Amino acid sequence: MNTEVKSAARVLDLLEYLAGCSEPVKLKEIVAALGFPKSSAHALAQTLVSRGYAIQDATERYVLVHASRHQSAARALEARLLSAAHPIMEQLREDTGETVMLAVLTTRGDCRRIAKCVSRQAIRFDVEIDAPSESYCSATGRLLLAHWDPALADAHLAKANLLPRTPKTVTDPDAIRRMFGPIREQGIAISNEEHVAGSIGLAAPIWGREGKVVAALNLGVVALRYHGRSSELIQLLKDAATRISGRLGHKAS
Repeated sequence: MNTEVKSAARVLDLLEYLAGCSEPVKLKEIVAALGFPKSSAHALAQTLVSRGYAIQDATERYVLVHASRHQSAARALEARLLSAAHPIMEQLREDTGETVMLAVLTTRGDCRRIAKCVSRQAIRFDVEIDAPSESYCSATGRLLLAHWDPALADAHLAKANLLPRTPKTVTDPDAIRRMFGPIREQGIAISNEEHVAGSIGLAAPIWGREGKVVAALNLGVVALRYHGRSSELIQLLKDAATRISGRLGHKAS
């Protein structure tokens, strides 16, 4: 006997569809892909938005909040973050030609990606959004650790398994700690082929209304394309992070 509830099945179908989309999608694309009536698809999508499982951007496209398995407060916070960040992330991808990612720090000090806009170039940096991202050797992780509570950051580095991801990876915890001051002062973190060989990671802070860093905006740049335009890429990244911070209500001093 088929005990599947039709409405529940449709919600799960929509969640699974959005989870497999690398870019935001319009309602008509959902209707075409899943075969739902337009009114039903719209109602389901809006329900996901209202509950913090998805966001609807300024062009009325839908994107899943990848933190949907977490508590509702975290979903709501990350939904607001994604809503503010996604159009600027897409513009940054077009301006730089490189992959853009958004990441937050977990309570354990791990770096967790929550969104990405992948470069359209044939040779590009890309990773699965749920793939592990070690804080000690990634630009996003170091940026977020640098702005975290110092005692918690020290505790994280003391217990983390600091393995060399590439021949260039810095694994000395004291050397990593010494990077935090310059990161805070300069507003940028750089991982020079330490996390992924052939890729330069850049990260800038996103500030919330309360004046705390709530996320890191990241550029994953193919190393061969980086060195000739490093200053330009850093400035574009910083400007984008500033705009996102402003949309979250942060007032720059």
